[in-house]
Amino acid sequence: MTRTTEAAKTPQAQYKAPSEEVLNLKAIDHLEFYVGNARQAAFFYAQAFGFGVTAYAGLETGMRDRASYVVEQGSIRFVLTAALGPEGDIADHVLRHGDGVRDIALEVDDVEKAFTETTKRGALPVHEPYEVKDENGIVRRAAIATYGDTIHSFIDRSRYRGPFLPGYKAMGKKTEGPLQFVDHVVGNVSLGDMNKYVRYYADVMGFSQLIHFDDKDISTEYSALMSKVMQDGQGRIKFPINEPAEGKRKSQIEEYLDFYRGPGVQHIALATGNIIETVSRLRDSGIPFLKVPHSYYEMLPERVGKIDENIADLDKLGILVDRDEEGYLLQIFTKNVVDRPTVFFEVIQRKGSRGFGKGNFKALFEAIEREQEMRGNL
Repeated sequence: MTRTTEAAKTPQAQYKAPSEEVLNLKAIDHLEFYVGNARQAAFFYAQAFGFGVTAYAGLETGMRDRASYVVEQGSIRFVLTAALGPEGDIADHVLRHGDGVRDIALEVDDVEKAFTETTKRGALPVHEPYEVKDENGIVRRAAIATYGDTIHSFIDRSRYRGPFLPGYKAMGKKTEGPLQFVDHVVGNVSLGDMNKYVRYYADVMGFSQLIHFDDKDISTEYSALMSKVMQDGQGRIKFPINEPAEGKRKSQIEEYLDFYRGPGVQHIALATGNIIETVSRLRDSGIPFLKVPHSYYEMLPERVGKIDENIADLDKLGILVDRDEEGYLLQIFTKNVVDRPTVFFEVIQRKGSRGFGKGNFKALFEAIEREQEMRGNL
């Protein structure tokens, strides 16, 4: 099913946001994952990533078809939802994709306006505006489709004071660190579709193109991909969109598309104020990270210049560094956190840089290829 406006005619076109803001987005409200076992997933995110389990919905709260756990840390909010039977959209989603992101929900001031404007501009409607309420107030919601089976909900919770949404009961408190907020959410799409979704975010949602990476920027001896980064008018919400490029062997994007059975969210970048401390804690909790060769760090001072961090500490943990004209960033990527080689996380600390680690692409993708080779998928 085609869920966007038609593809851009010029691959290198730079799409600018309309002069009038379409959505007036406030933030990413939450990301909802459809999973096979929500209780166990919540335990994993609490124990391994340090999230607090803050709310629950299920049979005990009147939900008959699903169980959902809300986990929070800083301003990051994940909703982990599992079906209570084999029928329905949730079970179908998990059967097809495995555990993965269903909804990148966006907080807006006016749900009706956001829905009307985006559908008028070509978005495929999923849920027309509706209201849910309980003794804690009212939440307005609507939803449109984006790539694959992923959707964007629009949420106005300005008149709600409950733990998450009506139908949820409070469980505990969110944690305040070390992970602070969602820096960006990366989507993988099929070969030839990247510009179609770039045009979608520009024309339908009022985003502009921030950065473009081609197959010369993101390539190794064996594989390559292309990526464009779209952002909202305020620069607070960033969605890189990847597609595979021609290579000698299967790229990480092709592997993802094969095992996810189509387009979807590949990884979520979580920002921190101290990446060395954060990664040390996550490693101690059992989170596995990709590792690059020691030679990467031997060349680091010449490539990025003076940085505040001790290079030996970065080498020990496998943290990557890149610099642009505005500063530098530090980043690291987990291995896949689900059974299929699909979903993973990035931990990122920005020190002025607004980039995405272009100088690290070769080392990073060679590390990913080593993992692919172990799985027999390169």
